[in-house]
Amino acid sequence: MKTIERYVFGSFLTSFLLAFLVLSFVLTIALMVQIVGYILDGVSMKLVGEFALVSFPETLQWTVPLALLVSSVLVFSRLSADSEVAAMRACGVNLLSVMKWPVLFALACSLVSAWVNNEIVPREHEVRRNLKSKVSVDTGIDLLEPGRWIDDFPRMKIYFARKEGNWIYDLNVMDYTMTNGLSRTITASKALVKGEGRDVTLDLYDMTVNPIDAAHPGMARAGHYSYVIKDALKETTYRKKGKDFRFFELLDAIRGEKDKKARSKLKVELSRRLVFAVASLCFVLVGVPLGIRAQRKESSVGMAVSLAIALSYYLVAVLMQSLQKNSSIHPELLMWLPVAVCLVLAAWFTRKNL
Repeated sequence: MKTIERYVFGSFLTSFLLAFLVLSFVLTIALMVQIVGYILDGVSMKLVGEFALVSFPETLQWTVPLALLVSSVLVFSRLSADSEVAAMRACGVNLLSVMKWPVLFALACSLVSAWVNNEIVPREHEVRRNLKSKVSVDTGIDLLEPGRWIDDFPRMKIYFARKEGNWIYDLNVMDYTMTNGLSRTITASKALVKGEGRDVTLDLYDMTVNPIDAAHPGMARAGHYSYVIKDALKETTYRKKGKDFRFFELLDAIRGEKDKKARSKLKVELSRRLVFAVASLCFVLVGVPLGIRAQRKESSVGMAVSLAIALSYYLVAVLMQSLQKNSSIHPELLMWLPVAVCLVLAAWFTRKNL
């Protein structure tokens, strides 16, 4: 490695480490608050440790690419503003050789991220769900997240908007425990969650149920009703979902899946993992030439443009993931659109700077 390459890469690496630490701290604040809450609520330190250990790796798919993007723009915009890039050109230094080591480092980060996304994060999802079956009711409700459908209970799905202690609000329950394959919907404005052994009792207020049971198909209302979920906290081994499959397991699941919608969801999950991993390389390829083009008064503009590119990158990926059941438009291929756009932009910006 030449002296000038070592100088540039050293500045890039230092900036990356600082940005990574700051972003990691910001993105893990909510996680740390959760962990402290579990400790105060009496969750055993073993379970808290397991939860923390499996939760931290998922943040890497956000912190590493963004830290690489920030360091690329900041370092190379400083070099440009201080006329160091102009001096390199005057001395006949090829800018591609200066970019080489940051790009190789980003490539290594992408490979590591691909391994984490396909081997570590899937294990995290499975462990996190299984942890919910190993705690008491008082602490188990703290592991359930509001604002999403929860299917960790046997033959039942639960949704609630928010929670305060053991009170949950705006509750919706899809109950599949009825005979003859029937299901019913239960709603309540609020509910108090209590435990009786391995059962969970929901004291429902302002509730509705539809249908009442197999013999009474109509809807009923009640001001207060106690609903018991049998063996809700019984330790079970959950059937793996798409997010739980490791790389080769996911490939086998895709090959063996006959349903088009289910196969499309699995393909989108595989593409999502790889697209999020490749983000590290894409952001450096775009960030370096953007930083070189920025002048002293335009460095903030270059940062804003690069952050807009990063936001668009993830928004398109999330949008395509929301269309995962529509196999006819091949969302698993459309998810690679931000990667293609970044490569085109990187090629155009780099050619302008040579």
